[in-house]
Amino acid sequence: MYRYTRLLRLRMFLAVAGSLLFSAGLAVAAEPALTASSPDHVLQVQVQVRDGNLQYQLSRFGVPVLDWSRLGLQFSDASSLTDGLAIADSSTRDVDDRWQQPWGERQWVRNRYRELRVNFTSADAPAMAVVFRVYDEGFGFRYEVPADAQHAKRTISNELTEFAFVADHKTWWNGAYLPNRYEYLYRESPLSAIWKAVTPLTMKTAQGLYLSVHEAALVDYPEMTLENVGGNRLKADLIPWSDGSKVKTEGAFVTPWRTLTVAERATGLIDSDLILNLNEPNTLGDVSWLEPGKYVGVWWEMHIRQSTWASGDKHGANTANVKRFIDFAAKYGFKGVLVEGWNVGWDGDWIANSDLFNFTTPYPDYDFDALARYAKNKGVRIIGHHETSGGIANYESQLEDAMAYMQAHDVRAIKTGYVKQNGLIERIGDAGKPVHEWQHGQFMVRHYQKVAEVAAKHHIAINTHEPIKDTGLRRTWPNWMTREGARGQEYNAWSEGNGPGHIANLAFTRMLSGPMDFTPGIFDLGSKQAMDERNLSSTLAKQLALYVVLYSPLQMAADLPENYEAKPKAFQFIRDVPADWAQSRAIDGEIGDFVVIARQDRNSRDWYLGAVGDENGRLLSVPLGFLESGVRYQAQIYADGVDASWDKNPEAIEISTREVSSNDVLRLRLAPGGGSAIRFVPLHKAVAPR
Repeated sequence: MYRYTRLLRLRMFLAVAGSLLFSAGLAVAAEPALTASSPDHVLQVQVQVRDGNLQYQLSRFGVPVLDWSRLGLQFSDASSLTDGLAIADSSTRDVDDRWQQPWGERQWVRNRYRELRVNFTSADAPAMAVVFRVYDEGFGFRYEVPADAQHAKRTISNELTEFAFVADHKTWWNGAYLPNRYEYLYRESPLSAIWKAVTPLTMKTAQGLYLSVHEAALVDYPEMTLENVGGNRLKADLIPWSDGSKVKTEGAFVTPWRTLTVAERATGLIDSDLILNLNEPNTLGDVSWLEPGKYVGVWWEMHIRQSTWASGDKHGANTANVKRFIDFAAKYGFKGVLVEGWNVGWDGDWIANSDLFNFTTPYPDYDFDALARYAKNKGVRIIGHHETSGGIANYESQLEDAMAYMQAHDVRAIKTGYVKQNGLIERIGDAGKPVHEWQHGQFMVRHYQKVAEVAAKHHIAINTHEPIKDTGLRRTWPNWMTREGARGQEYNAWSEGNGPGHIANLAFTRMLSGPMDFTPGIFDLGSKQAMDERNLSSTLAKQLALYVVLYSPLQMAADLPENYEAKPKAFQFIRDVPADWAQSRAIDGEIGDFVVIARQDRNSRDWYLGAVGDENGRLLSVPLGFLESGVRYQAQIYADGVDASWDKNPEAIEISTREVSSNDVLRLRLAPGGGSAIRFVPLHKAVAPR
């Protein structure tokens, strides 16, 4: 077991065991409900043993949000923590502090909550604790289970956790157990239409509240999906092992936090730091070696079939081509160049032949040594790429050497990949025969964690594609900087595309979990080839706005160099926009319709704003109150042209400037499938008094 997991178990065991020693002899009887309110008394959680079962409920300003919902864990090989539990004791504490992100959407994060710890006994022995942390914008809870002297190892067969919603809310969701993992367009339906869904799962109530169910700190545990069990109740459904068991535990353990974010406006879901705050602090110490920033690379050209990952006449990862990208990056201020297809293993059916990948052997036409030197002399770094094709045993057997090899070539970030067509990963079982595991079960959660830990030893950041969903672990392991985990830009190259409203959905669903490497910035939207062969439901201004709307500390300019140089005025925004922020604010939006987000550069006083819409044209009024008071700014505006639309004239763009202040309201016109991107630069003069 890895270091982080051991520390969590030891700390949890000492806390729970110490608080339960005196509890022997308590009767298993109905107890009054225990209550904890958020700091400003917005949310209230109640916990009670009702009808012999452990249950909780949630209300907001006295109005129920969750009805009484079950809690508990069932084991297949030990006494279950479900029926027959009694409350031994409880305690509360208040926390209000700030912590600093080494990189992120905002530099400083406030962590303010009331904690309720409820300790339970079963048959006169310590059973477990359930810990609730109640914030004004949501809450999280987790199970903390001490070691069992009679059972060193225990197997969880079922988690009884429920979210019993009070009505059949409108819901935005994606199904679980599907072959392409999370890479589907979001469904909009009543809650009752869900069968099994992944999280984050977003809802809107008839009264106008916005809700998001997710989990935080997913370590050594399977992903929680949500199963509809009737009556507006969603139950935790854990991705199983191949033998049907859900979780294999050893000694004391903690579960991930089960979370619900609650907001009066859709933008409140985006502004919440609940998921991050429920994770443990940075365990790596000094991470000044991490380098957030923008990159280019040998990637899009393969998706549009101009070159190949495989070796041969059209091999993209050849020395001359990569030098071209390095020159481009150095000229325009990009920090990195991603190179995919550089290593042996891509020839033939690479998805089926994952054991052929070698992570320290380049193809003959890729001179890694020379390219690393060339990039360093230009002030640029190569971004590594490890496509595993789900060959976990093959990758882990090379992992240490592969990371050391990358470090020796001055690589500071690696994009990993786990492409599988059926959502199943092959491993070697105890009998020496292949066994297939779900991509989001405990086996793979352990693997993803191991990769992040080994990479950290070599001062390497990880950008995971085909990942386990984000649950805020970037706070604890800041080198796990970003990940995919949704339908990204590549689907616009070779499928039916993502549709004009996809980004306005992502902002309120997938993006609530953490950074996403969407790979924005496609400029070739209106050429005959682009219109005939691709499905890019976007205007040029919208592609620029993605750099603000879709947060990632590693942000790609995904198109070909020649397409950027053909549109230098629009390209200037990508050159200017940072990837690391001092503050972020969601200004306005509605799920699936539009979203407006403003962010301040961490290294200057500049602000940036991105607005994107769906297939409908839209006129927005955006107050600029986020700007520094008393300062005038030059607003550099990249807007849709008057006749722009995603399907007929996607490249029409109007670039203009005007002076503004925090007192002003900007009118933004978004074309169908369009957007707007703005840079605000402080001017050296004060605002004239009104």
